[in-house]
Amino acid sequence: MTPVISISKLTKTYASGQQALKRVDLEIHKGEIFALLGPNGAGKTTLISIVCGIVTPTEGSIVAAGHDIQRDYRAARVKIGLVPQELSTDAFESVWATVSFSRGLFGHPPKPAYIEQVLRELSLWDKRKNMIMTLSGGMKRRVMIAKALAHEPQILFLDEPTAGVDVELRRDMWALVRRLRDNGVTIILTTHYIDEAEEMADRIGVINKGELIVVEEKTKLMKKLGKKQLTLNLLEPLAAVPPELRDWRLALNAGGTELEYTFDAAEERAGIPGLLQRLSDLGIRFKDLNTRQSSLEDIFVSLVSDR
Repeated sequence: MTPVISISKLTKTYASGQQALKRVDLEIHKGEIFALLGPNGAGKTTLISIVCGIVTPTEGSIVAAGHDIQRDYRAARVKIGLVPQELSTDAFESVWATVSFSRGLFGHPPKPAYIEQVLRELSLWDKRKNMIMTLSGGMKRRVMIAKALAHEPQILFLDEPTAGVDVELRRDMWALVRRLRDNGVTIILTTHYIDEAEEMADRIGVINKGELIVVEEKTKLMKKLGKKQLTLNLLEPLAAVPPELRDWRLALNAGGTELEYTFDAAEERAGIPGLLQRLSDLGIRFKDLNTRQSSLEDIFVSLVSDR
């Protein structure tokens, strides 16, 4: 499969000497939702800004929709829509005017029916005549998304698109993202809401200190790195894990009243029955038990902290 975005050995070093990106290699497939996760300062926005032609790379190459970002900037950029973190719109323009103007910036002829469709999908149609300055922060965020979609891009970057917005906008926006993906648009998003990445993404990349440390299909990543935990609520607290239980990876929590067993679900065979039998033999009783699967957030924190 030919990637819609191909990034090779991408490096960015600022004049201060700070290396924001370190030889990043990444391919993004047509029609997928790719989530880029990383702590603040990891390089997410720098990477997006370079692909969108806002920041110049120090080294490396990028091909987007068949066009080299640096040699054929205009042809590449017309294929890309960007929703940045910052709200930057002309406060004295109407919603309709600013979205229509964005379409014209990319050389597309007017298409009122399409602009109306976008505004309706983002619940902006009733606000189309309002000046931007009169809108709430959530509505201004909707306008930013509408501007990014105005020229019908094949690739859409969403840089922290739902940061600080209400639940309604998040719901509307993710419904729109799914429809765009179904129509063949490739979505690349960064988010601090890891539950969104877990729900929406087809593949996930984790970046930390300018390095892309893992890229994997979400389901495979969860299976490969996810752990399960069995928690036993004991009837009587333990001062320490008995040596007879050393064959299991156990930890005492909550003042010795919880016994936690962490295991790999793919490799677990007879560990739990054996553990429960040994507890019975030792006279260690429990009143309740529950299991949980590691979330994407657990995996992300583990990957970043390991680095």
